[in-house]
Amino acid sequence: MKTISIISPCFNEAENVRACRDAVKALFAEGGPLAMYAHEHIFADNASADGTVDILRAMAADDPDMKVILNARNYGPFRSNFNALRTATGDAVLVFLPVDLQDPPHMIADFVQLWESGIEVVAGARVNRQESLGLRTCRAIFYRVVNTLSDIDIPLNVGEFQLIDRKVWKAVVEHDDHYPYIRGIIASVGFRRVIVPYTWEARKKGLSKNNLPRLIDQALNGIFSFTSAPMRLCTFAGLSLSALSIFYAMLSVVLYFAMPGHSPRGMATLITALFFLSGVQLAFIGILGEYVTSIHSQVRKRPLVVERERINMGADENPVHELQRLVING
Repeated sequence: MKTISIISPCFNEAENVRACRDAVKALFAEGGPLAMYAHEHIFADNASADGTVDILRAMAADDPDMKVILNARNYGPFRSNFNALRTATGDAVLVFLPVDLQDPPHMIADFVQLWESGIEVVAGARVNRQESLGLRTCRAIFYRVVNTLSDIDIPLNVGEFQLIDRKVWKAVVEHDDHYPYIRGIIASVGFRRVIVPYTWEARKKGLSKNNLPRLIDQALNGIFSFTSAPMRLCTFAGLSLSALSIFYAMLSVVLYFAMPGHSPRGMATLITALFFLSGVQLAFIGILGEYVTSIHSQVRKRPLVVERERINMGADENPVHELQRLVING
């Protein structure tokens, strides 16, 4: 019997974790669309403080198909998700199923059917979003910017709600990244892919934990993880500004001698030029700083996540460690 692994990160989701577990359980129950498969549902909790952990413990005590990882602190959704992804043991892995059920669990059955037909990556695309116009606009801009600047093809509107084959999973978890941009990693490894459109539903219970600073941080990580385009834009902009400055200086000299009354003078011109060029330099330094900070974090080799406890999982159970041992011994 084939096994499907499902990853659900959570943080302060006491109102939703049980509904998420039950929705998945119904798919694999007798009479469900996936009754012929075994499954494991891995919850990765980011140090919740609202009773989520107690609910997870209670559910896991009665459900051997449910596994739980409790993080020592909040490491953010991407790190927690990737750490849990490393523990998956299924023949196919659903990379991310949010416990708020905005990505609909019933789509998993369609994903599995496509996977059985030979598709190695089944990616859900949020073509319709039940959210405000402002958020939809910001997300659309972000997806297009990342896809345009990236060195690889990251499909528009595709997040981490994807079902990947075991061999794709192996390629993905081999990445040693301090801040994994998971959708970009999946896109970078290749394999046969099909995109399935769906409606991203409005959250029914609780509040989203993604605030504006966190969304900006995730957007910058997506941009700087898979492209050097920002640094190249800085180079081209610097060369262009230098050329314009030389042209302006030559024009000023010509006007000074040819038309003395028409040559640009005064402190206003100097102050404007000074502040403009200073702003450009600070922006370029900031972009450079983003890359340096990313490199600094990567070379320090800190743990991706520190786990406080695992429930319904062996203490040494980590397929990535086994994979690394095989590579070393092989």
